[in-house]
Amino acid sequence: MIEQAVQILRGGGLVAFPTETVYGLGADATSEAAVQRVFLVKGRPATNPLIVHVYSSSIARRYVADWPPQAERLAQRFWPGPLTLVLPRRPSIADAVTAGLPTVAVRVPDHPMALSLLRAFDGPVAAPSANRSTRLSPTTAQHVREELGESVDLILDGGPCQVGIESTVIDLTSAPPRVLRPGRVTVEALRAEIGDVEAPRLVADPSRPATSPGQQQRHYAPTTPAFRFEPHERPLLDLTAAVVVEPSLDPETYARQLYARLRMLDSQGLRAIFIEMPPDRPEWTAVRDRIVRATRPWRPVEP
Repeated sequence: MIEQAVQILRGGGLVAFPTETVYGLGADATSEAAVQRVFLVKGRPATNPLIVHVYSSSIARRYVADWPPQAERLAQRFWPGPLTLVLPRRPSIADAVTAGLPTVAVRVPDHPMALSLLRAFDGPVAAPSANRSTRLSPTTAQHVREELGESVDLILDGGPCQVGIESTVIDLTSAPPRVLRPGRVTVEALRAEIGDVEAPRLVADPSRPATSPGQQQRHYAPTTPAFRFEPHERPLLDLTAAVVVEPSLDPETYARQLYARLRMLDSQGLRAIFIEMPPDRPEWTAVRDRIVRATRPWRPVEP
C-alpha cells in the first residue's frame, strides 16, 4: 500500500493518511496542480495555507530558506510529534501551499504509517485534514470515507488517531515567536525550550492569506447547531432539548475523543448540541480553542 501511495503522490494524485493528530489529505507539495486538487476536493479557500509533512528535520531543511537555532531545538525536542514550525520557504514549494506567503509550515508526524509513506516518498507532502472545509476533522479512515468518498485516490487506514486534534503551530519568523494555533504542545513547553513565546488568539481575515491553518472563526464544526456554555449556566439549560457534552475526562483523553464524539452526535438528527466549556487552564487551551471555533455562545431565552 505504501508503494502504491507513493506512486499516486508522484503522479499528482491525492492520498489520505493517518497521523497522530488527525487524518491528512496528502499531495506533492512541489506540484501546483496536485495542491490545487486538495483545495478543490476540500472546498478550502485559497487564503488558508497548508502544512507540509516530511520524514525528518534534514528533509525539512531542503524546503525552508532558514533554519534558526530555535527550529533545531524544537525539532530535537518535539519531532516526530504534533508541532508545526513556520519558517521562510524555498521556491520549490508550490505557491498554493503557502497561500502566496513567503513562509511555509512544516512538521514531522508521529505515526508509523505516515513516516513510512514520507520516507518512501522522500519529499514534502502538503496535507490539511482530510475533510470538507470547516467541518470536523477526521480521526479514523472511515471518517475520511464518509467525508470525501471517491474524490481521494487512496485512503491508508492506520487506525484511530492518538492525539485527536491538530498540531500546535508556532511562527519562528516573528520576534518573539508566536503560537498561531494551540495544540498538544503547550506554550509552557515551548517556552521551556526557547524562552519567550507569544500566544495570541488570532482569527484570520477571510479575505487575506492566513498565517496558519485553523485561524478561521468557524472551523472544526458539526452541521448540527452547536452551542457552548459555561459550567455556571448549566442549571439554565433545557436538557430535554439537546445533548450536553461535558469535560468529565482529562484533557488528553477529551481531545482524542472530541471530533469522533461530535461526529457521532452529528449523525443523530439532533436539534442542537450543547458543549460545556472546560476549565480556562493551560492544559485545556487547545480543546477550548476547537470548541470556540465549532460553536456559538449560548444565551438563555429571556422569560
